[in-house]
Amino acid sequence: MSVNYESANRIATVTIDRTDRMNALDSAVVDGLEASWQRFADSDDRVAILHAAGDRAFSVGADIKDPPGELWRGVPSIGVALDKPVIAAVHGWCIGGAYVIVQMCDLVVASETTVFKYPEAQVGFTGGLIASAVARIPHKFAMEFMLLGQDVTAERAQEMGMVNRVVPPGTELEVANELANILVDSAPLVVETLKNFSLETLNKSPAEAGALARTSLLSVRDSEDGAEGRVAFREKRRPVFKGQ
Repeated sequence: MSVNYESANRIATVTIDRTDRMNALDSAVVDGLEASWQRFADSDDRVAILHAAGDRAFSVGADIKDPPGELWRGVPSIGVALDKPVIAAVHGWCIGGAYVIVQMCDLVVASETTVFKYPEAQVGFTGGLIASAVARIPHKFAMEFMLLGQDVTAERAQEMGMVNRVVPPGTELEVANELANILVDSAPLVVETLKNFSLETLNKSPAEAGALARTSLLSVRDSEDGAEGRVAFREKRRPVFKGQ
């Protein structure tokens, strides 16, 4: 399994586990993340922690040898609508598309070993979702990070507003769990309302808006009604829709 889901005390821990490739994002990882976010949305868990196995990297971004076709499907609150909070516990390298996933989390705890990097302007490719950074951190910091492709240490990331906590190496998951336990004991309707209001307030980049629209369209295509409509058309009969 490239992505593992564990649940305890109403806290879900989603772990990217592809250490042989420094947790590079391929289609299997993206599919695993999407399935995990859907499981979280449907569960009684009140908060999720996104973590990664190994010591060297949270993730080095898209796998160059086997890039995912639709990275956005694995991004929380983009590929799957979430009204419950997600905390990222990050360490080591966090590059490119991996940071796109992290920036869509609600809170970020970073080990002192963390180095963020977005090198797409230097390699000639981007999926565009990174542009949502200008709604989540100050504009000038966002442009610096997106365009220059330079390494950003955990301390610098905290100054830029990219992370909430910088912690000693190996303690990021522990600290993320401490924050998660506060959220577990908080009023879920208040947490849900504030998260939803915050998502509505944030300006959405064209790529983010497009991904959200694509999510809605795919849910229609993949629904029971969608399948019923196609079968009824082939069988030349009136479809029986259930709104599912």
